[in-house]
Amino acid sequence: MPTPSKHALCSSSSAHRWLNCTAAPRFELNFPSSTSSFAEEGTLAHEFCELYARYKFGQLDKKKFNNALKKLQGKPYYADEMLHCAEFYADHLMEKANGYSVMPYTASEVHVDFSVFVPDGFGTCDNVIIGDDIIDITDYKHGKGVPVSPVENPQMKLYAIGAVEKYKAMYGDTIKRVRMTIVQPRITEDVHPYETTVEALYEWGRKIVQPAAQAAFTGNGAQFNPGDWCRFCRGKAQCRARAEQNTALAEFKDCVPVGQIPADECADPAGRKMLGLPPILSDDEIGDLLTVGENLIHWYGSIKDYALERLMQGHPIKGYKCVAGRSVRSFADTDTAIKTLLDSGIDRALIYDYKPKSLSELEKVIGKKHFGELLEDQIVRPMGAPTLAKESDKRPAYSSAEADFAGVKHEDRCPVVFMR
Repeated sequence: MPTPSKHALCSSSSAHRWLNCTAAPRFELNFPSSTSSFAEEGTLAHEFCELYARYKFGQLDKKKFNNALKKLQGKPYYADEMLHCAEFYADHLMEKANGYSVMPYTASEVHVDFSVFVPDGFGTCDNVIIGDDIIDITDYKHGKGVPVSPVENPQMKLYAIGAVEKYKAMYGDTIKRVRMTIVQPRITEDVHPYETTVEALYEWGRKIVQPAAQAAFTGNGAQFNPGDWCRFCRGKAQCRARAEQNTALAEFKDCVPVGQIPADECADPAGRKMLGLPPILSDDEIGDLLTVGENLIHWYGSIKDYALERLMQGHPIKGYKCVAGRSVRSFADTDTAIKTLLDSGIDRALIYDYKPKSLSELEKVIGKKHFGELLEDQIVRPMGAPTLAKESDKRPAYSSAEADFAGVKHEDRCPVVFMR
């Protein structure tokens, strides 16, 4: 996706943050913007997606497609996986387009303006399809760390508002519904769109977006509100509000169990935040603390990264220093080392392992379609071991009975990890 010539203060990509923490946009101006290899990789993947989509929809002939493809493959961060992802993305768009009563209007990399609710608000839709009474917005995500859902996704909803605004002169009131889809093939190829009405979308814009955007843009009435949305904030490591929230756990030391409260203090409960709580936490309290703990992990990671960066720049951090981490031994020249072992009489069987490639590796080299045709009836997907997830997770709750039937070992049910 091409980088805009200017960056919106209240951008669509950061909407989840400024809708919850209206102080964030102006606070982030104190910190330099930066990019990463992941961002550069994502930008290139978007270029492949646009190219494949334009070719599939007949907007490029074979020669122009191949020339452009070769040029993109020569860029830094290119990986063969991008071709599969781009083809999956383009095939998904074609499948959607073919589902309309007549061939719909389609466009890629559509610049949209949602300043009707957000001052100077603009962004770029990866793809827009308009047909029947629906405007369909598709966004491609190349990341494979965190799955992104289109359900009540503020970035997608702002894109949708911008797209409706852009095309209403052409289509008038014929657009009644909005469908939003996120394609993230490196995590899953199961794509589930989210649909709402234009009326509901604009009500959200008026009641939720407009007041928050005004505060965030002007700074008047803007407030800090730390939460999960801090994860990609440029100032997350030095935000005092976030530090105060996360260090508030220290107040647990003031919790006094029942029967141990001095009589003269019982009359003044305002002097303590927690009085008379039993020594054993309830399950509801454990649920609350799991959420707090997850935020603590993210916060601690961000301040560690910041401290290391400052030390590397020569700035002291009280009580800490930068040291060389653990390293792994390796051969200076693997071929020469192996030859030395063979020449000394070491048996080749002791040096080399012979084993087949993994299922994923074989699927990649053979091709997904052909691989599936050959081995579809020989592939099994056993139930995974139990893991902790938030209630909003789309997966069904774990069933011990199903696990017994699927052959999950009892000892595999013990480890519990966070799913972010």
